[in-house]
Amino acid sequence: MADVTITQKAAEPVSSAQMRRQMLKEFWFYFSENRGAVIGLFVFLFLVLVAVLAPVIAPHSPFEQYREAVLKPPVWAAGGSATYLLGTDPVGRDILSRLIYGAQYSLFVGLVVTTLSLISGIVVGLLAGYYRGWLDTIIMRLMDMILAVPSLLLALVLVTILGPGLNSAMIAIAVTLQPHFVRLTRAAVMAEKTRDYVTAARIAGASPFRLMFRTILPNCTAPLIVQATLSFSNAILDAAALGFLGMGAQPPTPEWGTMLAEAREFILRAWWVVTFPGLAILITVLAINLMGDGLRDALDPKLKRS
Repeated sequence: MADVTITQKAAEPVSSAQMRRQMLKEFWFYFSENRGAVIGLFVFLFLVLVAVLAPVIAPHSPFEQYREAVLKPPVWAAGGSATYLLGTDPVGRDILSRLIYGAQYSLFVGLVVTTLSLISGIVVGLLAGYYRGWLDTIIMRLMDMILAVPSLLLALVLVTILGPGLNSAMIAIAVTLQPHFVRLTRAAVMAEKTRDYVTAARIAGASPFRLMFRTILPNCTAPLIVQATLSFSNAILDAAALGFLGMGAQPPTPEWGTMLAEAREFILRAWWVVTFPGLAILITVLAINLMGDGLRDALDPKLKRS
């Protein structure tokens, strides 16, 4: 009887909660092997925390001008003041406060752009990969046309048509990033739709909508997650570039690219007005890219080390 009981316990199926915990443990094991990815994750979480707590931790308003402290150097430089830790800009606004609030704009742009391009790219890629034929040909040729134009140039053209502004910049950047998600989704769907579980679901009477979104799509998420992470950093970088060119966020918005544009004529006189916004963009994009490398290592079975 004891042997029978042991056999029955051994044969008990593993619960879905236990499977999820095991998958999370395995994911974190492979992700944490990449030290750069872990550092990038903590830097990104710190930036999110800074953006959320900006009204609390910012020492000044990002828009308030202190006329008596125009182009004040950082606190450690000659003439610096502890009131303005990173100095002030050409109109007397506190640079540290504007950088803190700028994190809100940059992360918001990355989130909105990535969400728009991801959702639209998945839908279009599913249609192209599942139905194939003339629909696939039209969609892929259109994506090829978008990819043939440099992304920043295409974004500039779209922003010119839509009008300068942060909303126009986000829409333009989302359009330039969408083809990457379309191509990834299409390739994954083409690989998955011939598998046995899809055939079984089709024989069981599943509709094309259910096959695409409930059966096939969940098995195509790994490359999409990695691409979404990299697109997040590209969106921040492109938004900063458009802001620098005067086509993105407009002054006095404390967006990092706009801050660079406002301060470029003071590069030789006041190095801090361009150095700190540039460093903010560099650190943010680098952290997200490192995190994306870790996600790729953890989600791609071919890259997992034994």
